[in-house]
Formats: sequence, structure tokens, C-alpha cells
Amino acid sequence: MSTWWLRGAACLAAASTLVGCFSNRQNEGGKLYATHCASCHGEQGEGLRRLIPPLAGADYLRQQRAALPCLIRKGQQGPVVVNGVTYNQVMPGHEDLTDSQITNILNFVQQQWGNQNQTYTIREVSELLDACHGSDGQ
Repeated sequence: MSTWWLRGAACLAAASTLVGCFSNRQNEGGKLYATHCASCHGEQGEGLRRLIPPLAGADYLRQQRAALPCLIRKGQQGPVVVNGVTYNQVMPGHEDLTDSQITNILNFVQQQWGNQNQTYTIREVSELLDACHGSDGQ
């Protein structure tokens, strides 16, 4: 009976550790957004007047879904239309972010500030990023 109890306690400890791991990763997208994106796009995804496009309620997130991983990795240069407004500022790329980190940022943005867009898998983001290597990210 005591070995059963010890095994049960060990399983519970392992399960609580796993739950902790998943809960810590759950907020990674928000933390990465705050570090890499919020200084330009705003803490609430509001953008900056007519200089930097909003992410909150942005039609661009739905319309250009397949291009978003490359946009984060490679950056953007040239005009972009978001919610009918044209923006023309340079967005720097983030070559330092892993595929997993880009996935977490995208999923955070896709589900925040009233956005209810389809989320990404890491595999999908990796495939989209493989397709954009060597391109200018646009």
C-alpha cells in the first residue's frame, strides 16, 4: 500500500509540474509581444495614429494570414493597408526569434483586443517561414 501511495504522489507531482510548464508558456506570446512589438504597435495593439498600423481589430491579420510569420521574421518595407488606411513605415524584422516564439506572438495577437482569428501551429509557421527564406518578407 505504501508503494502505491508513493507512486500516486510521484504522478501527482509530475502532473503539477507539467501543468505549470504549460501555464507558463501560455503567457509567452504576451511577454514576447511586450518585448518586441508593443513599443511600436502599442500595449493594446492600437498602433500610432497614421504612422504605425493597429493590430487590434485589424483586417490585415485575416487577409494576410499566410504572410504574417515572414513579416515578423523579415520585416516590412513599403505601403500596407490596414482597415482602409495606408501606412508606409519600415517595420524591422526579428531574425532572432525562433519559429516557436513567432507562433506564440502570432497566436497572442490573433486572439487579443477583440481579434478572433484562426491560431497557428508551430508546424504551419515553420512551413510558412521556410517559404519566405530569401524573399524580402513582403
